[in-house]
Amino acid sequence: MNIHEHQAKQILRKYGAVVPEGVFAFTVEDLIEKAKSLKTEKFVLKAQIHAGGRGKAGGVKILNTIDELNTAAKELLGKILVTHQTGPEGREVKRLYVEESSNIDKEFYLSCLVDRASSKIAFISSDQGGMDIEEVADKTPEKIITTKIEITDEISDVDCEKIIKIYDLTDDAKKQATALIKSVYNMFLGTDANMVEVNPLILTKEKNIICLDAKVNFDSNALFRHPEIIELRDLNEEDPAEIEASKHDLAYIKLDGSIGCMVNGAGLAMATMDIIKLYGKEPANFLDVGGGASKEKVAAALKIILSDKNVKGILINIFGGIMRCDVLAQGVVDAAKEINISVPLVVRLAGTNFKEGKEILDNSGLKLISAENLDDAAQKIVEAIK
Repeated sequence: MNIHEHQAKQILRKYGAVVPEGVFAFTVEDLIEKAKSLKTEKFVLKAQIHAGGRGKAGGVKILNTIDELNTAAKELLGKILVTHQTGPEGREVKRLYVEESSNIDKEFYLSCLVDRASSKIAFISSDQGGMDIEEVADKTPEKIITTKIEITDEISDVDCEKIIKIYDLTDDAKKQATALIKSVYNMFLGTDANMVEVNPLILTKEKNIICLDAKVNFDSNALFRHPEIIELRDLNEEDPAEIEASKHDLAYIKLDGSIGCMVNGAGLAMATMDIIKLYGKEPANFLDVGGGASKEKVAAALKIILSDKNVKGILINIFGGIMRCDVLAQGVVDAAKEINISVPLVVRLAGTNFKEGKEILDNSGLKLISAENLDDAAQKIVEAIK
């Protein structure tokens, strides 16, 4: 689950990190009224959307007066921002954030994330702040260092020193940076975050270390432990199909392809997507209905797939274990009675009760194509949508 910059900064502040003073609002009038409380020579206006690259898209502006802020805010609120992370459709700006300006001396990059390969926490740091870290990694990889930390109650001063070494700070700034690393580490563990990114982390001309921007992503599987974080969820920033899928406890991610996928098990879902690509097409989604899905859940999954106008065909690939093939088949039939399935449908069933499932589908009157195995299924759905 993602949150907005102003929300991420509030959490960072709670854990002791230094962030600029700022206010957010859903209307220009409210924003201007709140901004009058800020003690600053210039105002930094930021569009609040769940995507990076806002600055290049015109979503960040530095303004000298309240009148300038008022004019810029009116132009920005409701605007569709298109960045490298939003896709061509962009995102509508529905809330604004304004904060005090900072006198920047140096810009750094800092992030903290789970390193699944080593089961450690990885800190990534660079002296090339304010840039896309992918670009830095591509052009000047020597400017990035990764420090992997064993998961313990506290991060040591020695590890903090390793993380901030590339910043080349004075002793006083090092103390501030070390305190920041400890704050980020404690926040990361305390909130069950997947990633905390501060870009840029700045050293001001007054020699203060400040988090100028912040992005946080949380582990959705741990949100039940954090009702205060669930309250920060902004459904306006999420795909409607993914919101609907979450209501039915479906693991669904919308993609850009033309073949909808319904699979049980994440590994099998990934393999299904791969083999679709192997035969020259792109998957329209990742969808794992889970091991113990009911026919109602299966019906909901099929409806969600068909809500995507880009879907030209559907591949259902079920290997029955806990998930029984006859339950899947009945769910498909029930969904078909409610919605018109006007695209080719290829079904591959194997495992528990697959004969019963095949019989349900064969007797349903649905126009579907049976497949013997995954390879056969992928070839048939690709051929069917041509």
